[in-house]
Amino acid sequence: MTPLARRRERAGGRPLAGARVIVGAALVAACAAAAEAQTVEIAPFAGYRVGNGLFELATGEDVDDDGAPSWGAVVDVGLGGLPEGLKIEALVSHQEARFDVRVGPLGSPTRLRVTVDHIQAGSIQEFGRGHVRPFLAGLVGLTRYAAPGEVEVRFSLGTGGGVKLLAGPHFGLRLDGRAYVTFVDVDVAGVCGGLGCALGFETWAVWQADFTVGLIFGF
Repeated sequence: MTPLARRRERAGGRPLAGARVIVGAALVAACAAAAEAQTVEIAPFAGYRVGNGLFELATGEDVDDDGAPSWGAVVDVGLGGLPEGLKIEALVSHQEARFDVRVGPLGSPTRLRVTVDHIQAGSIQEFGRGHVRPFLAGLVGLTRYAAPGEVEVRFSLGTGGGVKLLAGPHFGLRLDGRAYVTFVDVDVAGVCGGLGCALGFETWAVWQADFTVGLIFGF
């Protein structure tokens, strides 16, 4: 049994299939929104993501590295009828790292490649209409983390803020700071008695933080 499978068994999680379907649905939704949009901004980005909790889940071992480079793209769509500065946002990001993991107490170290992907959608609120536009964003979606032979997909939330530095209507620079929380496992329990019912839940979540720089292309 691989380290990720052992960790999943302890956590009570189950692997979820259909990551390709999720990506395809996100792209279709983005294209449908763009067809009715007044403005569209595409910003490929690169940066560094900290937080090694998902790496440790994937490898089943403690990881000394704090993080690894990340890259991806974010799309902002301004639709008619929305309040000023409010736009629909979709994000896809990728992170990968390689670690030496010892398989068994007497085994030799094995080099593993671990990847973490976020696929999320939500909204972004810009402040101001000039060349410098601070913003705040909130997103929901899925996190996919994988080691060789094992893949896990979990629900996640994203939030962040930054600033857009626009040289004109079609080009600019985007500086972002984002936080992601991935819900690895959720346990729900309920009890009913003479005085009514009580519902409780326990969650196991993993946090990551991303700091990126992107180029904005407006249409």
